[in-house]
Amino acid sequence: MTILILGLIIFLGLHSVRIFADGWRTQMRARLGEKTWKGLYSLISLIGLALIVWGYGLARQTPLAVWTPPPFTRHLAALLVCIAFVFIAAAYVPRNGIKARLHHPMTLGVKTWALAHLLANGTLHDIILFGAFLLWAVLLFRSARRRDAAAGTAYPAGSGGATALTIVAGVAGALIFALWLHAPLIGVRPF
Repeated sequence: MTILILGLIIFLGLHSVRIFADGWRTQMRARLGEKTWKGLYSLISLIGLALIVWGYGLARQTPLAVWTPPPFTRHLAALLVCIAFVFIAAAYVPRNGIKARLHHPMTLGVKTWALAHLLANGTLHDIILFGAFLLWAVLLFRSARRRDAAAGTAYPAGSGGATALTIVAGVAGALIFALWLHAPLIGVRPF
């Protein structure tokens, strides 16, 4: 479990710099240069992510059950993950109504994904992993909304076509991941 926690500290800690030390982040980007900053950020992120994957795999070998989720939570989790994929698609499809309304759909996608997995999994390593991501996403969303308000950020209105494309892409992505990728990549069949 130590490796999982170390990976979470590195990955989420780095991704929390904008939440807790935005001024320092701006100074470092200026001092190092954009490319160097992004390169270091990416390298440290990959190290943290690799530790999360490795630590989670090790923790799964000796799971400690904290609670037993009721069977219906698997169905609820599937619905929530589908919604999370729609939110994530909304971060990339230009001028969609979801991003126009919610402003930070990627962060909402992470929140929804983490909550879904907390509902459907009751082992300690799942609670640590998904709970950490949920807490981080809540703090990040709040911080991003405050930055938007302070900067007077205005998001362009969405169009119906772009919103429909966002929903179709998100649902298709969720289905592809659930039916063909989750088991080989994660080792668990969601259905």
